[in-house]
Amino acid sequence: MLNRNFVKKTSAMLSLMLVIAMMVPVLAFAATGFSNLTYKDNAVTGTVYSDVYLDYSAGDAVYVNVYSPSGAFITSVKAAVYNNVYDSKGWHYAINDLKLGTYYSSLTVNTTVYKNNEVSVGDSVYATVSNTSSGRGSSGGGGGGGGYYGGGSTISVTSDGSVDAYTLTNSLANNDTVTLELSGDLALLPASALVDAVKAGKTLVIKNANGTLTLPLSVLKLDDLAKALGVDVKDMKIKVSIAKVTGATADAVKAAATALGGTQVADAVDFNVVAVDNGSKTATVDFGKTYVSRTINVSKDVDSSKTTGVLFNETTKKFSFVPSTFATADGKTTATLKRNGSSIYTVVESNKSFTDVASHWSKADVELLANKLVVDGATDTTFQPDRNITRAEFAALVVRSLGLTEKSATSTFKDVKSDAWYASTVATATYAGIIDGYEDNTFRPDAQITREELAAMVIRAMNYANISTSVTDPQSVLSKFKDANKIVWAQKEIAAAINAGLINGMTDDTIGSADQATRAQSATMLKRFLNKANFIN
Repeated sequence: MLNRNFVKKTSAMLSLMLVIAMMVPVLAFAATGFSNLTYKDNAVTGTVYSDVYLDYSAGDAVYVNVYSPSGAFITSVKAAVYNNVYDSKGWHYAINDLKLGTYYSSLTVNTTVYKNNEVSVGDSVYATVSNTSSGRGSSGGGGGGGGYYGGGSTISVTSDGSVDAYTLTNSLANNDTVTLELSGDLALLPASALVDAVKAGKTLVIKNANGTLTLPLSVLKLDDLAKALGVDVKDMKIKVSIAKVTGATADAVKAAATALGGTQVADAVDFNVVAVDNGSKTATVDFGKTYVSRTINVSKDVDSSKTTGVLFNETTKKFSFVPSTFATADGKTTATLKRNGSSIYTVVESNKSFTDVASHWSKADVELLANKLVVDGATDTTFQPDRNITRAEFAALVVRSLGLTEKSATSTFKDVKSDAWYASTVATATYAGIIDGYEDNTFRPDAQITREELAAMVIRAMNYANISTSVTDPQSVLSKFKDANKIVWAQKEIAAAINAGLINGMTDDTIGSADQATRAQSATMLKRFLNKANFIN
């Protein structure tokens, strides 16, 4: 009788082959076998032979894929051209010392061909090879140099940024998150290798000595980008660059920090994601409402209440707040900046204070947000914490807190003129769903904002940041306040703000929804929002 384990393994392998064959288009590649295939001392060696010629100079290649006895994918490596002479078996492609980090009693090995910009495993050759080591041997590192990683979750990228389409496809198929370790400043990702990963919501982590970008692939609208470039997706690449800023731009960044009375405590780094065609045409990748994280190394230990990540505007030569948190491990401090766009980023340390909040209840919150570039003083030395705040002023603070890039100064509100200081702010806040106008198509920018309106704007900001604000029973939250019946329209928003800890009652049993909000109250509510959103720490 046949060994039952052999039957189980054979059935599992046949099933695996069938699934792979159905998933990938079939090419007429007739690889006919392995020669001298050996698994010894944690390394696989041998050659693949084929009667079909692969032009490596044109991007053709044959890959060797390795699976554990249970059928789990382990690693893949591109076989090298062994010779260009056609012998009785065909052309030979060498498996050069494919190293593994774990001992297995046996392995299953198969081939995949990349020819004419298409991938196929439909005509792969399979083989099972036993471990012939005298012992378990040493635990070696990941196999394959030259940009091919053993293990599948990390890919080394050479200084020219080239990323092999098959390697990327295979890694994303087998891992939810794949890390690209850059030797230089950029990675060129074949868009064709990202199609399935975009649909599956996979993530790429791109890192080099300058910083790290965590890119959720769901933000890539590949068809739209290809249309903008006038090419097919297969002819497009996604270019990701993480480059240290130098020269005149670096000098301008340093000058901007000095102008604020602050100190730059990290290199300025340009994080950029664009789609490119085969020439020089580019299309900007729009992240939508998705906050994408990038990290920068900070040059010293910092007090997070006095330090912030910032965006450098190359046109205005000024900084703006970027949601950012700080962590220290092994004596090194790292800033994580979260924003839904590409730009130049750095970290600035400040120590702002105002004479009129020295003994005010809002002192800590006001000074923290001033150091974060979210709030400004009324003068260089005063904040005027008890002064009321207008609807336009608070809209500007919310836009800053979200780290939004301001839109052009166009508005649908008849009382917002295009040359008003708040025109861009109102347009941005409207686009983000933070503000609504009144039924008469006005915004009333100079009207003093009420606590009801304040709560509504902050809750909408939380929604924009994809933070849940749902409250099952708003009335039960509001029932403790005897003046809850005076809330005009924002019952759900005020209940959500109370439930999230963003707003407190004016007293134990009054909410004061119709009261005009002060600059201090506004700052405190925004600070609570930023903490809740993990935009500061």
